[in-house]
Amino acid sequence: MAELNPTEQFIQLLTENQNRLYGYIFSLIGERSHAADVLQETNVVLWRKIDQFDHRKPFLPWAFTIARYQVLANLRDRKRDRVLLDSELVETISSEAESMAEQIESVRDALSRCLERLNSSNRELIESRYFEAKPLDEMARDSSRTTGAIKVALLRIRKQLGECIQHRLATES
Repeated sequence: MAELNPTEQFIQLLTENQNRLYGYIFSLIGERSHAADVLQETNVVLWRKIDQFDHRKPFLPWAFTIARYQVLANLRDRKRDRVLLDSELVETISSEAESMAEQIESVRDALSRCLERLNSSNRELIESRYFEAKPLDEMARDSSRTTGAIKVALLRIRKQLGECIQHRLATES
């Protein structure tokens, strides 16, 4: 597979993180239609600032910062509405959400590394169930196992992954 150029990388990151950006904006605004509007405004600003993005750094904290400013601008523009969060509360909530995003990225990195350490059959089970969203009965048929055996195997693998993630996070901090 060919390596993506910086613009393609940016588009991929922006696309992959749309739900997270929307969730972050919605958590600050609390109204779906306004959150959708602010997401669109945020996307435009992110695109305009593409040259300012450092591809060596995580995308989400940078995007959250821009989204926070767009939320504040939206709140300022809608001051006349009766039920609005004040700017100080938005700053507090956004700081907490940004901190959580960094933690989520750490967990995702640890999960990725832990998935690599699984043996091939366990990795295939995880990929079939969670990446391809295969039903348990189909997985059982494909592997000549019972649905119960697949459930137990997935439970054990999830436990193994959880322990691996906890270990990685503990050693990184």
